[in-house]
Formats: sequence, C-alpha cells, structure tokens
Amino acid sequence: MSEMLDCEAVMRQLWDYLDGELTPAREAAVRDHLSMCKRCHPQHDFEKAFLHALAASRCEHSRPDAMKARVLAALRAEGFAA
Repeated sequence: MSEMLDCEAVMRQLWDYLDGELTPAREAAVRDHLSMCKRCHPQHDFEKAFLHALAASRCEHSRPDAMKARVLAALRAEGFAA
C-alpha cells in the first residue's frame, strides 16, 4: 500500500509526477490520490493537457507568439481555455 498524501502535497509534486521524476513509491502515492480526489484530478488533467499542447506545438524555429497561439488553440480544443 502506498503512502497517503493530502491535496497540498500532491499539488507540490504534480509537475514532477507528470515529468516522471518521482520515486516509484511516491509516484504510486500521487497516482492513488489523483484517482480518488475530485479536487486534484481536474488540475492534473489541465497540467497534463498543457504539457501535451506544449510538446505538440514545438518547432525548432518557432516564434514565441506563434507557439503561444498553438498552445492556446490546443488548450481550447481540450476545453481548458476560452
């Protein structure tokens, strides 16, 4: 059984979790919390969608304003931006 984490602890570690930088035990604890927490799960979904949008919009010679537009468009497509 994994360690029980509260919402504050999960939010402090969410980027590390999404980047795969936690120990296996800590990753399991964050994953367990997210699977049952209605408060934290939407933040996880947003940050995960943001990372995917950012990765999808990368170009070697991209202009910052063009990248911003692509990231916002991808977030809108996922329902996270107006």
